[in-house]
Amino acid sequence: MVSAQRLFEGRLELAELPRLAGLLADRKGEIAYRISFDRDAMQIAYATLEIEAALPLECQRSLESFELPVRIDQRIAFIRDEAEEAALPEGYEAWLVDASDVISPRDLIEDELILVVPAIPVKPGTEAMAAEWSPDEKEVAAANPFAALAALRRDQKE
Repeated sequence: MVSAQRLFEGRLELAELPRLAGLLADRKGEIAYRISFDRDAMQIAYATLEIEAALPLECQRSLESFELPVRIDQRIAFIRDEAEEAALPEGYEAWLVDASDVISPRDLIEDELILVVPAIPVKPGTEAMAAEWSPDEKEVAAANPFAALAALRRDQKE
């Protein structure tokens, strides 16, 4: 793909990305992508990856579904071992390829989308809960673990 300077462009259903699907609120929707393979002046094999999507997530504050708009522009360099990563010029993200030299465009897309999903999705505009609150009288009365012991002592004295 790199030597032939291949270009892939199209759309993928979110349901076609099984590793990403586990992070989403549902599998409905699609992504638009464009991947072009080439070599730079230093003969580094790379892919330019452009992705646009709206990822359906569940807010961890409100438990409501919302769509996270995503736009990715990434230049990925293909390396054979981790030592090559240190020699990469600025602006490249490393992608380790094995001896088979097989590069799956779908895996590139899915990995980049997985990386942009927040660990704790929060819908924009939702307010955080107060860090501290005062318990009401009912909670205070129920929270006394020694009340049962005091009642037993009273019963024994009588």
